Amino acid sequence: MASERVTVTVHDTDGERDVSLSSPNKVIWPVDGADGITKAEYADYVQQVSAPFLASNGHRPVSLERFRDGVTTASGGRAEGFFSKNPPKGTPDYVDAVTVTYNSGRRHPQIVLNRASAIVWAVQMNTIVFHPWASLAGDTDNPVELRIDLDPQPGTGITETVAAAHELRAVLAEAGLEAFIKTSGNRGLHVFCPIEPAWEFLVVRHAVIAAGRELERRMPDRVTMNWWKEERGQRVFVDFNQANRDRTMAGAYSPRAIPGAPVSTPLRWDELDDVDPTRHTVRSIPHRLAEVGDPWADMHRAPGRIDTLLEWWERDLANELGELPFPPEFPKMPGEPPRVQPSRKVAAHWDDSAE
Repeated sequence: MASERVTVTVHDTDGERDVSLSSPNKVIWPVDGADGITKAEYADYVQQVSAPFLASNGHRPVSLERFRDGVTTASGGRAEGFFSKNPPKGTPDYVDAVTVTYNSGRRHPQIVLNRASAIVWAVQMNTIVFHPWASLAGDTDNPVELRIDLDPQPGTGITETVAAAHELRAVLAEAGLEAFIKTSGNRGLHVFCPIEPAWEFLVVRHAVIAAGRELERRMPDRVTMNWWKEERGQRVFVDFNQANRDRTMAGAYSPRAIPGAPVSTPLRWDELDDVDPTRHTVRSIPHRLAEVGDPWADMHRAPGRIDTLLEWWERDLANELGELPFPPEFPKMPGEPPRVQPSRKVAAHWDDSAE
């Protein structure tokens, strides 16, 4: 028997489009004490939030994290998703693409979402999490945002991450940058600064490392830049590698693949101390936008420069604080330390001396 389908009429800025939605009553997210969120309800959500969603995630390469049967398995466990970067066969003409260069040097088209109908199409393709690049389609090599991921490690939580975010805001202000904050939709917080697209990804990563090191100096017992998990302790990790080319985090107003449908939500800084990330969901965000608007609406009105952070990077280089490890899928990078877990490195040295 053919699966049920409905037609969703989407109002784009350049006219109306009909998008076919299969299995509209399929539950995507279970919700405690309430009916689960269906695919049709999710499609309605992305239409309601399409303007701020596109302002933050549109007009740039985006990776789609897709889940064929919702975010949980039949037994209640977490479902496994997969990523789509290239436009799949049959992609409609209202879904755009741009050719990007990956870290390996390979070049390939990547999806770009420029209108509400394209977001609804992504929902039809079972996309849950949208992962936008920090650069725009018109210049994919140079980011328009400096992004810092504050990732609480086991033994820490939102309270510790909020304290780190406030201090990071002060660090960035000293460097001449205006910081914007959002929940990750999970346990962490994301800090973004709009910047002029004058530096490529590796240079912006160095600016992020410089900011993270300064934050770590001010909060050494609560913040860490250690890449290796065994060295982080109960601190908030500044994930500097999220600033790399083709490394992304959940976009603003993107849901997460977690029961309850939490959303990565932009906040005003005066909201941060009382934040409860679980309250911001697919069902609550449209009301929040109607009530308080989009805190990131003016983010790119006055992009900053990272010159001061790069001066800090050079200062740290002079003080023998050099390059930090890259993710394992990256090619070996200039100046990078050995990609050896510290405990294994010590064991290897012990073995050498024993011989």
